[in-house]
Amino acid sequence: MMDRAQWIKTFAAELGVPSPSEDEVEFVLALAGEAAHASERSAAPLACWVAAQAGFSAREALEAARMVPGGAPGER
Repeated sequence: MMDRAQWIKTFAAELGVPSPSEDEVEFVLALAGEAAHASERSAAPLACWVAAQAGFSAREALEAARMVPGGAPGER
């Protein structure tokens, strides 16, 4: 079984895009956490998809998610 980094690298190659940097991984995981804690778990992957569709960087998407009312307390 591949670990996370190997799987993401292989998936990115399949899609013809670079795999995320360590910083980008951390921002994407934080975005997913923000969405899941502010709503329900299924919001996490969907928020990441929406951010990608919008062309936002992981950092920009996290900042935008933190502006959505009802977010996790103490994260503002």
